[in-house]
Amino acid sequence: MGKLYQVRVEGIRFDAAHMETFRGKCEPLHGHSYQVAAEVEGELTKDAWVLDFVRLKRYLRELTRELDHRFLLQCDSDLLQISPLESSWKIITPQGRDYLFPREDVAALPVDNSSAERLCEWFGSRLWQSLTRRGAHNLAAVTLEVWEGPGQRASHRLERLPHA
Repeated sequence: MGKLYQVRVEGIRFDAAHMETFRGKCEPLHGHSYQVAAEVEGELTKDAWVLDFVRLKRYLRELTRELDHRFLLQCDSDLLQISPLESSWKIITPQGRDYLFPREDVAALPVDNSSAERLCEWFGSRLWQSLTRRGAHNLAAVTLEVWEGPGQRASHRLERLPHA
């Protein structure tokens, strides 16, 4: 791998509801106005850039649209009782609260918690797949940041594994 450069976009927004689980309990249902930032690291292409800013923003916005104005369901939770029904999701919390959400209002995510950390991981993995599927094979790393509010941010970095 040669010289590495970074490109960063930020300020991509979406609104969503969730209820994180921790210490064997579940938070009450609430929402956030999230912000997302992405940094990609890689070698320069023949055009002397890592990735076009416009493309990176577009791909990140595509992902945020999947979550915007939805309930973020942590489908791999060990604490929530989750039942997919014909037209809805039924969720029972450890405290015994029952929720019924219409399917179209739910973003069913393959995560164990809807924490900012897990959202970063989900975004990072999906963004990396999207970029490489569209020909960005010069990338060495992708870092995602998710803000739940001012001064509250999580980040996650994915790196390309070295060739064996």
